[in-house]
Amino acid sequence: MVLQQVIDPTYVANYSCAMSEQSPKQQFELELKKLEKRITELLRACGQLKEENRSLRHRQDSLINERAGLLQKNEQVRARVESMISRLKAMEIGS
Repeated sequence: MVLQQVIDPTYVANYSCAMSEQSPKQQFELELKKLEKRITELLRACGQLKEENRSLRHRQDSLINERAGLLQKNEQVRARVESMISRLKAMEIGS
């Protein structure tokens, strides 16, 4: 039974609370401050993630536009090459 109490986290928490000389109100305020700090950290992380997401979306838009431009250029080059091939075939037949 003693071993079980040592392993049980609720027993350890209760034991440590009993050992500390803080009143329940002080303990509550301490936990509240810890929670406030954690929430502040989470809000900061959330802000950083929003900024990173905005940046990645901007980069994605730019890459999509660049890709569209490259596809258009590729299509123009393909059309020119086909035209040149047609003219060469016409010249070959005419000779």
